[in-house]
Amino acid sequence: MEAHQKIEVRNPRNGKSDYSFQSINAPSLKKLCEDSKDRHTNFWSKTTIDDRIKILLKWKSELILKKDDIVAALVQDTGRLIESKLEFDVMVQSIDRWCEEGKNLFNDQTEKTSSIPFISYKQDFLPFGLVGVISPWNFPLLLAHIDAIPALVAGSCVIIKPSEFTPRFVDPLIDSLKNISELEHVVNYIKGDGIAGAELIENVDMLCFTGSVATGEKVASLAAKHFIPVSLELGGKDAAVVFNSANIERASSALVWASVVNSGQSCLSIERVYAQREIHDELLNQIVDKAKKVSFCYPDIEKGDIGPIISPNQSEIIINHISDAVQKGATLHCGGSLENHGGGDWVAPTVLSHVTHDMLVMKEETFGPVIPVMGFDSIEDALHLMNDTKYGLSGSVFGSVDIAENVAKQMQAGAISINDAGLTAMLRDGEKQSFKKSGIGETRMGRSSMLRFLRKKALYFNHNEDSDPWWFN
Repeated sequence: MEAHQKIEVRNPRNGKSDYSFQSINAPSLKKLCEDSKDRHTNFWSKTTIDDRIKILLKWKSELILKKDDIVAALVQDTGRLIESKLEFDVMVQSIDRWCEEGKNLFNDQTEKTSSIPFISYKQDFLPFGLVGVISPWNFPLLLAHIDAIPALVAGSCVIIKPSEFTPRFVDPLIDSLKNISELEHVVNYIKGDGIAGAELIENVDMLCFTGSVATGEKVASLAAKHFIPVSLELGGKDAAVVFNSANIERASSALVWASVVNSGQSCLSIERVYAQREIHDELLNQIVDKAKKVSFCYPDIEKGDIGPIISPNQSEIIINHISDAVQKGATLHCGGSLENHGGGDWVAPTVLSHVTHDMLVMKEETFGPVIPVMGFDSIEDALHLMNDTKYGLSGSVFGSVDIAENVAKQMQAGAISINDAGLTAMLRDGEKQSFKKSGIGETRMGRSSMLRFLRKKALYFNHNEDSDPWWFN
């Protein structure tokens, strides 16, 4: 029997390895996938949409009872409290939203007349049997379920593998399922590293991955090898452009928040700011002043604004980007250094100016509380700079609505906030996809978030009792 690997987990708040788990081995994972597929065939696929909604709302009630345990585990996983509470609340609200939207998911199944008068058709939908979800560490609860819940509503079983950096929250989630017998082998959580993730891909019918571009490329290659569809939500290098016509006070506040919330460890973080030359200095000064007022949630986790960096490796990436920029001529206005508090790694909001596109901080995903500000002259300059990236997740435009909308439509990214930033973190109304290397697959928003787990099947009915005109004589 293949051994289970023991994995130690570091608490980002105190730097101690205070949790460990046994990674699932290949035979155990294969057996779990087989059991889940059997469960789908014999039970979950036979449920109606109303049945599934009822069961998921029942699970939601159990999750609410476990809120304190789940939030406490998230705090240990991530080192922050405010975002952990918010993450739980958003996830629970999302269950309600997906269940409500799911009520009309299969409405379009009536028999219709085709383009050939004596042939009618029905549109049928067949869910993937088993969907694998590999989720990241930055918002571990929410991003584990942003794919899993709509898949369940659509009629798929799911196996969720969270990041090995943030596995603690899985324990209370497993406990929440104990009173929901209907979800046995329908919702499954596993713990493991990248090896377990690769083995999961080998045994599922569809795979959803959220994480870095580098890992996403490996996931896509492995999924292609096994000929299964894959949905990838990858990294970003979101740009914000601020025009002369913008409300500078509002823009600076929005940009500081969107750049450093969760210590910048968000794929939707603003990582590049472009300011029209005439208002560059005013915007920069306001950003610096406001960034200096952002405080650590230390020593009191219930006070302050931002938490620690998740790991020494991530801290190294952030500091390397800052150092590279300064060495190449950037001006450092505040922050810029790695601080140790209570054993954890912390980086204060860092503002840079005189940056250029040959600097790492303007090319690669930093995933830290860093705000590089660069000037531009014309709309054409702004568009060139914003689109000069391999990423295309989202972005922001500040200025008069006519100019902002015109520029937003030409930005090569899936969602653009106008006169604000990071609105896709707040809203699920509009459907959007990721451009370039920021992702592949259908939107996570709206009705399409569930439709991506359904294969479309056409049923054709021939009502002709005579020979069809295209047959051989």
